[in-house]
Amino acid sequence: MILGERGARGARRLLVAAAAIGGLLIVSTVSAASVLPLPINSDPYTNSSSQHQTQLEPDSFAFGNTVVSVTQSGRFYNGGSSNIAWSTSQDSGRTWVHGTLPGTTVYEGGPWARISDPAIAYDPLHNVWIASGLAIDAGARGAGVTVSRSTDGGLTWQNPVNVALSASTFFDKEWIACDTWAASPHFGNCYVEWDDAGLGDEIMMSTSSDGGLTWGPVRTPSVPSGLSGQPLVQPNGTVIVPYNSSNIRAFRSTDGGNTWSSSVSVASDIEHGVNGGLRGGGLISAEISGDGTVYVAWQDCRFRTGCASNDIVYSSSVDGITWSAVQRVPIDATTSTVDHFIPGIGIDRATSGATTRIGVAYYYYPVSSCNSSTCQLTVGFISSRDNGATWSTAQQVSQPMNLSWIANTNQGRMVGDYVSTSFTADGKAHPVFAIAKPPQGGACNYTPPTLVCREQLATATFDVMGSAAGPGVSTASEKPVFRPRKRQLHPRLRTAN
Repeated sequence: MILGERGARGARRLLVAAAAIGGLLIVSTVSAASVLPLPINSDPYTNSSSQHQTQLEPDSFAFGNTVVSVTQSGRFYNGGSSNIAWSTSQDSGRTWVHGTLPGTTVYEGGPWARISDPAIAYDPLHNVWIASGLAIDAGARGAGVTVSRSTDGGLTWQNPVNVALSASTFFDKEWIACDTWAASPHFGNCYVEWDDAGLGDEIMMSTSSDGGLTWGPVRTPSVPSGLSGQPLVQPNGTVIVPYNSSNIRAFRSTDGGNTWSSSVSVASDIEHGVNGGLRGGGLISAEISGDGTVYVAWQDCRFRTGCASNDIVYSSSVDGITWSAVQRVPIDATTSTVDHFIPGIGIDRATSGATTRIGVAYYYYPVSSCNSSTCQLTVGFISSRDNGATWSTAQQVSQPMNLSWIANTNQGRMVGDYVSTSFTADGKAHPVFAIAKPPQGGACNYTPPTLVCREQLATATFDVMGSAAGPGVSTASEKPVFRPRKRQLHPRLRTAN
């Protein structure tokens, strides 16, 4: 997002992603890497005001065998991007097509200077995929929340519909989800959340019941201010919205978004600042299982002596009111030097209870105490097929990246404030994330015209259903060891697009 930074018109070609896109296949030379990432998009823009080639901050959603991902493309130094790019697979991640949303920014015949914060949802009642974005005006200010619709399985997209516009305040960090449960009394409702930074990060909600064509009045839940709320819909139609505030909190609606409850605390948020000048995320990632259990994951240092580095941790709830104790994802031992951050949790919605399948993608530094020259940014993945009772061996997905290879922003180098993992109907997990190769001719910097970066959207496929349990590691008995005298401030509050 921007926050100062708090913070090719015409139809795009459909391109099939095979082993590489634009020659940017990452071939790992690290023997520990067990999976190679597959690039599935590339930045098509050349405007001199933003950095190219850069793609970052992806979201994804899967329904049946179709998985759609959206990402920023052409990152501006002080917030937002040239446009939102999309990638779609209709065969469970085997092949992909990709393009960019029409009618959004001035680079696609639209009215907006930039766009940010992509998120994606599917409404099966109206058979429509809906991509949301934060529209940014010429003053680098979040001034609108928009949605773009696809009625052909994510292959072509319509010009955007406005959810909310503002001429006097500053919107930030929107998200979208739809009710996909046929037995729900609100089946087909879609919910957009965002916060109004001009009103102290007051949280806003709006609902659509016609596949995103029109949106109802803006509702303002009576909850503490915050950002990065992620609506999740249970099979009974209850909407639960976890979000970041002074800690991690959640509120809900039981009447299709007409009214919203006060919020409850999920957990404290205790984080180690990510080194190297990386814009290190700090936002939640949330998903839901087939029985309606909500899972919220984030980076947290409570299990590390002296808060020396972050683990990926999570809490769960069956009703959005009572939440479980925080558990650590056992990627490695708490005595390791590794720092883990920017998680993207995915839950197989065909599973529930003790057999719930979980996948978590994340970034990490092998050595936490690094600097901008020595940090080795790497993508990892870990999974559980027994609701977190045991976990697979963590897998390295990308080769280590130097921070100078990725987009530069006024809040640090950036692969995104979030990543995502989605499960297709075959039980396979598909994380999406940004990867990078060494730039051509120097560091990836905001020095127009900059065309030296090689950062793009990628994915990988993991057979969680057939994965080995690895060491069978369980963290159920682990207890936090770091308790600061004063709450360690969330590193991203306040940030922007």
